[in-house]
Amino acid sequence: MRRRWLPDNVTPFKDKCGRTRYRFRKKGLPQYLFRAEPGSPEFMEEYDRAKNAVAVKKEKHAAGTFNAVIESYYRSKRWARMQESTRAMRRNILERFRAKQGHKPVNRLEARHVDKWMSEMADTPHAANNLRKILAQIMKHAIMLGLRRDNPVDVIDAIQTDGDGFHCWSEEEIAQYDAKWALGTRERLAKELLLYTSLRRGDMVKIGRQHRKGDKLILRHAKNKSDTVIRILDPLAKALDAIEAQHLTYLVTQTGKPFTPAGFGNWFRERCDQAGLNHCTAHGLRKAMARRLAESGATTMQGRAVTGHRSDAMFIHYAAKANREAMADEALERMAENIGIGGKPVDKFANSGQDNG
Repeated sequence: MRRRWLPDNVTPFKDKCGRTRYRFRKKGLPQYLFRAEPGSPEFMEEYDRAKNAVAVKKEKHAAGTFNAVIESYYRSKRWARMQESTRAMRRNILERFRAKQGHKPVNRLEARHVDKWMSEMADTPHAANNLRKILAQIMKHAIMLGLRRDNPVDVIDAIQTDGDGFHCWSEEEIAQYDAKWALGTRERLAKELLLYTSLRRGDMVKIGRQHRKGDKLILRHAKNKSDTVIRILDPLAKALDAIEAQHLTYLVTQTGKPFTPAGFGNWFRERCDQAGLNHCTAHGLRKAMARRLAESGATTMQGRAVTGHRSDAMFIHYAAKANREAMADEALERMAENIGIGGKPVDKFANSGQDNG
């Protein structure tokens, strides 16, 4: 029976394990399953996202066409569970694709067609790879609908790119930023939060006093739905204590309102420019933390516990800028000590007074 204290269009139900869960259901909008408990700030954030989801227009399209399958995909549970920013990005790509190919039947798609489209986008490899990734999902949905038995996108490799993505901050660049923005400024607090929480900007703009429990921060990585609990290290503690928190979020705009993810990204990029770090971004600090963890000898599992990465491969990718020479030296020294063959080699002529010539 519906409980009175639940918001409109939210009802409880028992899942297959007997647990009480909550869902949002309203005609014309995607169904949404909540993760947070009712009454919590996180629950209300999810509720706002669910009720403000874009209603999907039910247009009539020929059965079995890309138009029809993509419309069905927009109404799927997978689509409803995506973050709003992810849906917006995918919708842009799919609508551009539909404008050209929407009238064609999905059961006629072959790998050579996908390869041709990607070849035509060779000048923008990241865009080509994004199209490949999303088409693979559309084909999986077509298989679920019984329109195909195979996924032709699976045999197409992604285009190899030379770039490493966002620049990973070096220790010198971190020090240069600190020299420009002192403790007590929003700019310094933003950098310490980005670095020591490893949050993406979409999650970072939500963090506030409610996430602090003693000397720990309880964090939510919305993109991959993972949670982390991290200790507040001294640099972050000093930055938090240097600014009086008067709002629900630690970082606010000049007018006292919470940042939007895009607005924060642009604001922080401008502060990096003012510090002479034109090539540095907010996301690069997430990579810097992964690099620091790798250089400090953290295992992949330990690193993921901090950064919230769901896979070893992704954490390793982010930690790729670690000083491998220093890490190799340390690993070999530990191995040598462990098996009793000695550590670092000693120059037999050093301090011996002998003529090295």
